[in-house]
Amino acid sequence: MAGLREVIETKGLFCALYSDRGSHFFHTPKAGEPVDKQRLTQVGRALKELGVQMIPAYSPQARGRSERNFGTWQGRLPQELRLAGIHTLAEANRFLREQYIDAFNRKFTVMAEQKATAFRRTSRSDLDWVFTVQTERVVAKDNTVAIGERVWQIEKSGFRSTLAGCTVTIHEHLDGRVSLRYGPHVVGRFDDQGRPLTHPKKRRGKDGAVETGENRKQVSSRSHNSLEISPQTRDSHFPTAPTIAVPLTKRKKTAHAA
Repeated sequence: MAGLREVIETKGLFCALYSDRGSHFFHTPKAGEPVDKQRLTQVGRALKELGVQMIPAYSPQARGRSERNFGTWQGRLPQELRLAGIHTLAEANRFLREQYIDAFNRKFTVMAEQKATAFRRTSRSDLDWVFTVQTERVVAKDNTVAIGERVWQIEKSGFRSTLAGCTVTIHEHLDGRVSLRYGPHVVGRFDDQGRPLTHPKKRRGKDGAVETGENRKQVSSRSHNSLEISPQTRDSHFPTAPTIAVPLTKRKKTAHAA
């Protein structure tokens, strides 16, 4: 997701993504059989929201070039990082951006026969919402929602005192933040440690509806962190499968837990 978002922000939207059938791209009910295009993964759901077609590769020939590149990177890059004295993820990302990618492109880029591009600059300002791990949960009687042992408390809102029994969407952002949405309303915002974040100042939109800074936030190429790969498992399918994460808050299991 981080890589796709960066491409869209820097290059623009594209027509289709041709990829292997990895479980982060597609759900395959039975190994070796066609993918289930109706059961979307988190990546599939994000690209569908953006109107990008996903094309699964079925032949070994279709994957040959990328697999050879993976072999080169997995074999050579660790040695390059070792020789450069790099030991952290941040240093590795900096090395890739400032040295390796430019050198690789200068050596192997082949100019396309057609100069036109299929990329189109996007005017979308909600990429921070699109590229999230989204899970739907029913709010418990104590006005909380949970994924596994992680629990988030929803505070009273201006339009209703409790959301018990309502279905909300938990958005896990790429930088670790968590946002809770009930329809168009942001009803909870938390940092990567599960601590509540102060709600941004509200203002009235043109139609009189209340807008928050979160909903009006504009996306720029400098608005996200460096490309990082989360150590957490992220192959759950939208919208109901649980995700694996480090517990932030523990509570006893109850009959009404989502």
